[in-house]
Amino acid sequence: MPNQTSNQTANTTIATAERELYLALLERAPLRPIANAWLANLPKWLSDIKDKNRYAHAPAYLSAVENLPKTAVQQVDLTADAIRIEAPFSASQSRQATALLRQLMPWRKGPFHIGSSDNPVVIDTEWRSDWKWQRIAAHIGTLEGRYVLDVGGGSGYHGWRMTGAGAKQVMVIDPSCLFYHQFMAIRHFVGDFDRYRTHYIPVGLEELPASSDQGNQLFDTVFCMGVLYHRQSPFEHLYQLKNQLIKGGQLVLETLVVEGNANTVLVPHNRYAQMNNVYFIPSVAALIGWLEKVGFHAVQCIDLNVTSTEEQRATEWMTYQSLQDFLDPSDGRKTIEGYPAPMRATLIATK
Repeated sequence: MPNQTSNQTANTTIATAERELYLALLERAPLRPIANAWLANLPKWLSDIKDKNRYAHAPAYLSAVENLPKTAVQQVDLTADAIRIEAPFSASQSRQATALLRQLMPWRKGPFHIGSSDNPVVIDTEWRSDWKWQRIAAHIGTLEGRYVLDVGGGSGYHGWRMTGAGAKQVMVIDPSCLFYHQFMAIRHFVGDFDRYRTHYIPVGLEELPASSDQGNQLFDTVFCMGVLYHRQSPFEHLYQLKNQLIKGGQLVLETLVVEGNANTVLVPHNRYAQMNNVYFIPSVAALIGWLEKVGFHAVQCIDLNVTSTEEQRATEWMTYQSLQDFLDPSDGRKTIEGYPAPMRATLIATK
């Protein structure tokens, strides 16, 4: 990890981002009192994620973010496939940024393009998250002026894209210490170009305050992509998603599915594609039934896609095993355990 030099003090990226998060919730509190419960929890949420007793790598991640080079960002494009941050990087600044951003590997959701055309830093992530966004963006309706929650948002890539699509405010949540600092690294370069409309809270959905008062929810749209199959209680998770939405709000749910009828649900015996935390993989028909059972209506599947090894793969920024290693080498239609290869569906539903 590069040390701070005498002429460079740590940047204030994280402190500024956290202050803006407080202000965003304070602004909403008069009309949405549930925001006060979020504010009451915020000090603990933000201190816990930096606690080295909880997360051994937290000090190193924090140092990486704090030592990113300060540069005069010229333009930010949150609508580009690779989120593009134009900045006049010198060759030394590019090397410094690259070395520090590599301290935050593995990078799973992206891609990102930072710097100048002469000295760019291109974070080629494991997932081509832009492909997923392209498949669903035309079907979810406008995000213009909407308050959005992105559950399990990882590095925040999709959260930035939601802001680029016109959202008034985006709250990304994910309990990962690494992903929190990845987001803050990108926030460092984005600065106030998004007018601080994109925020990150390092918690899981189950920790968020919820209100039974129909006029006291915070979000017009809730995204939950790549999370449901990791939940031991999928119905509880769906209720938690519903409880964050205003009446008439939209859920965008993406998850693993299998072929079958309304009664088809795969429960992997041990691992699925080498993941040991996959519990329930329903058919699209079964998932529609689940959503209707918890009280959603107008449920429809807007995308169905078999994950390819071009969309999810190892890169220089994610050097561990990836999808290619999790499929049957003699039959790519199956996982290494013999289950159907990953297929993902995106559904939209209205509260």
